[in-house]
Amino acid sequence: MSMVIEDYRQLSDITGQMRTAAAEGEWDRLVELEQACRSKVEELKPRDVVPANPDERQQKIALIKKMLADDADIRSRTETWMHQLQRIMQGTRSEQRLHDTYLANY
Repeated sequence: MSMVIEDYRQLSDITGQMRTAAAEGEWDRLVELEQACRSKVEELKPRDVVPANPDERQQKIALIKKMLADDADIRSRTETWMHQLQRIMQGTRSEQRLHDTYLANY
């Protein structure tokens, strides 16, 4: 197995862990893994090549597709979480405005 394929497998493992963390609502863990993912990508960039071996090219393609699927799932889950957080924050602001408007003088 080439070093490029091994790098992509490691990166795929990280994105899989990120997907699990997002699914379980482990946001701090997701942030840690995202930083690890970013570091791995930076490490991989200078030596990323298209494998000469057709089987390895197919493995690389499969790993990239898996990582893209992980990314799509993570984005879906984090966007849902962000919308929920936004609604909570808007509700809190509305409560504060009501309090300030109607109860501040009492």
